[in-house]
Amino acid sequence: MNAREAEAALLDRCATVARSTLPLARDQREANVFRLASMVVQSRFPGEATQLMGASTAYFAAHPGEQLAAADVVRRGWVSNLPRLRDMLSRQLQLG
Repeated sequence: MNAREAEAALLDRCATVARSTLPLARDQREANVFRLASMVVQSRFPGEATQLMGASTAYFAAHPGEQLAAADVVRRGWVSNLPRLRDMLSRQLQLG
């Protein structure tokens, strides 16, 4: 899977969790990306942001040492940059 495919899969997962009634993060990567995604879409999609943050919070409650700073999430390549995450996820949420 190339970087674009991985990014698309992660965005799809964010959109799915944002619309879920029982959102769950599967791992550290998802939990950290969901937390950032929640923050960047909060103003336009408050309900979806709440779902993403809930999935992140639940994961970190069970794995407290795995939460990273936003810069570390970007540095690890899980998100290319926050404006891109906001724009691409907003597009998916609008279509959904």
